Amino acid sequence: MLEVNRLFKSFGGVAAISDVSLSFPVASLTAIIGPNGAGKSTFFNLVSGGLEPDSGTVLLNGDNLVGRSRASIIEAGIGRAFQIARIFPTLTVGESLLGAVTAHRKRAQNILRRFPVPEMRVRMLEVAEMLGLVDKLGVVASSLSHGDQKLLDIALALVLDPKVLLLDEPTAGMGPDERWRMIERVHELWEREKITLIFIEHDMDIVFRIAPRICVLCYGRLLAEGTPGEIRDNPAVIEAYLGASHEEAAV
Repeated sequence: MLEVNRLFKSFGGVAAISDVSLSFPVASLTAIIGPNGAGKSTFFNLVSGGLEPDSGTVLLNGDNLVGRSRASIIEAGIGRAFQIARIFPTLTVGESLLGAVTAHRKRAQNILRRFPVPEMRVRMLEVAEMLGLVDKLGVVASSLSHGDQKLLDIALALVLDPKVLLLDEPTAGMGPDERWRMIERVHELWEREKITLIFIEHDMDIVFRIAPRICVLCYGRLLAEGTPGEIRDNPAVIEAYLGASHEEAAV
């Protein structure tokens, strides 16, 4: 289980995250929503080790991750894909995934081998199949479509065998059809792997359709958490973020 307790982080005296406490059960699927500047990406940075909180704890199965290096946090089981895909642009999809899985399994000396050890290639192919990238293993990453670059970014996080996977706006910059294809892949991934998956998303149609649980941040504070129905009908959430149109659509 991932638990964050009374997280606080400020920049220049302005609180970006203020007294946020949340728990994410094993194999749960949760959406984090909120207006721009609500603290969503800061929250992910605090959980993944990109930032250190001013106070509070981040516990994964009871172990406090605060103050540990990002490599140590990844090793503990926190994976993350970013709003802007972080890929190796000059490597092929296969080379990128194989390098990541080999390095993670502490067999870095095998990265430059002409014939990679079989178990590394098996894991690479498993992840590529999960995310629909098998037919693109020989394609240079920089030449992939925007959506496939995002899938590769998720795949690079997944080959690290995370217990918790954070996805920062996985559908950002996509057209309507591509957005739904992406979120279907994400949902299939969650159902297959049964990892704890937490994602930030602005498309409320996507959020309300696939997320069993939603957490709402506003001005760095936790405004509400609950089921899609509870969030859709919450007056504070409607006022701060959803607006009247969502309330009317639910009637």
